[in-house]
Amino acid sequence: MSFPKKRLGQHFLKDPNIARIVAEGVGEGDVVLEIGAGRGALTAVLAERARLVHAVELDAEIIPELEEAVRGFANVRIHQADALTFDYGRLDPPPVRLAANLPYNIASPLVLRLLEEVGCLRILRFMVQLEVARRMAAAPRSKDYGSYAVLVQLLARVRVVHRVSPRVFEPPPRVWSAVVELERRGPVPEDCGRIRELVLAAFSSRRKRLVNNLPDREAAGQALRDLGFGPDVRAEELEPEQFARLAGAL
Repeated sequence: MSFPKKRLGQHFLKDPNIARIVAEGVGEGDVVLEIGAGRGALTAVLAERARLVHAVELDAEIIPELEEAVRGFANVRIHQADALTFDYGRLDPPPVRLAANLPYNIASPLVLRLLEEVGCLRILRFMVQLEVARRMAAAPRSKDYGSYAVLVQLLARVRVVHRVSPRVFEPPPRVWSAVVELERRGPVPEDCGRIRELVLAAFSSRRKRLVNNLPDREAAGQALRDLGFGPDVRAEELEPEQFARLAGAL
């Protein structure tokens, strides 16, 4: 049996009840993407429910254990690959859902990449650190609200489904986790990259007025006035969709 690797952010799920919570909503017609399949505890649950499971796992040493866990299923395809660089467009048939226990060390950038680049995914249901879940779901003017919340919420509706104890993992992490569900709002906007640049600039210095974080202060000031904001507004006061409107105005 292979041992969890800290450098890969591996915390293997060992509780079947949590696996069923992550797999909730998966139906017999669904093609599902799992990232960080590990030893296959969740993969087997998904295979029982789905039409097909694309299981992505980076660690070559654990692939034999994953193959053994799903030996009785003909509807699992294992892809040994890095989830951050994997070409999801090659998956055939394309997945419509994500169900995963995401590796802790890549979860934040990976979720954003999946939302921005893998438009076939309609529902993303996964486990991440509770802190990351709070950042995704944060409301304006809260301490957790920042560029990450804005970028995720512009593309998906966010729901924190379930808090998860460290005891359900091997090895147990030092923090609590959460099951999060994202429901895609619609097609990825064509100007997604430009919106991302504006949002990152807006939150580059939280203490500054928003206009002072943007390159064209005069145009930004006028656009903010058109949105009903005064000159002293800060980034954390804008709703996600107001950032999209601001980007369009600029």
